[in-house]
Amino acid sequence: MSKIIAKTPQNENSLVSSIVIFALMMALFLGCLYSLNFLTLGNPWPMAACLVLFTASFLIPQQFLGRSDSAGEN
Repeated sequence: MSKIIAKTPQNENSLVSSIVIFALMMALFLGCLYSLNFLTLGNPWPMAACLVLFTASFLIPQQFLGRSDSAGEN
């Protein structure tokens, strides 16, 4: 039988890297909200920036950094 080693949150990443990732993603999210201050009916670009920043703030940690819910994976 092969030995299955489960990854727990304690051995996935360090506290410092978690804080840095959180700070960067929160900055992206707050930048998304700040861009809505400039939204008018004549200027759609702040909404485009909002959508890009919002998507990046969730897509980067979940897909690229591997922090998505991966229950059942080895």
